[in-house]
Amino acid sequence: MKTKQKVDPYLSLLEIPPGYLNITGLINGSSNSGLGSRAVVWLQGCMRECSNCFNPHSQSFDSNRLISIDNLAKIITSNPQNEGVIFSGGEPFWQAPSLTELAKQLKAAGLNAMAFTCFSLERLQSPYAPAKSKELLAQLDVLVDNSGVESIKTDDKEPVISQGRRVHILNPALRESMTYYLKMVYSIEDFV
Repeated sequence: MKTKQKVDPYLSLLEIPPGYLNITGLINGSSNSGLGSRAVVWLQGCMRECSNCFNPHSQSFDSNRLISIDNLAKIITSNPQNEGVIFSGGEPFWQAPSLTELAKQLKAAGLNAMAFTCFSLERLQSPYAPAKSKELLAQLDVLVDNSGVESIKTDDKEPVISQGRRVHILNPALRESMTYYLKMVYSIEDFV
């Protein structure tokens, strides 16, 4: 019996052509994932491999769906209901260089940008962060990070609750509306 050899995730990241993202999925217009209607982009690949991951199919760095930044921006901006975008995963910051360019295009079109990450903000600001993390942070309006506690699933009817999540509202203009929304919908109390 042949066993599948584990691929080095860094090599898989290098296989993504410049100007493209490797995504797990896209919802172009969700009112369940953030304040107002937003596009949700799930990025492929995460090295944490948490045993209770909510999106285990997104952990592999294998090529899933390659899409150009320009095409993805057109898809997202074609929905006039979208007020913003959420980057989730997998882990968005492993694809920070291309994701930064997408965020710039979407912000130029008047949308705001939010990301969920398994990294802490402090790690993303450190020299040990994935490439171009600081540039992506500069484009984000809201960051929901993980201070080190894995997520837990409460039951099949409830959303996943992540202990140790912190919300960083990076755009002061969104502080009031995002604070209210996140407290009501996600029961997230720790705002930085």
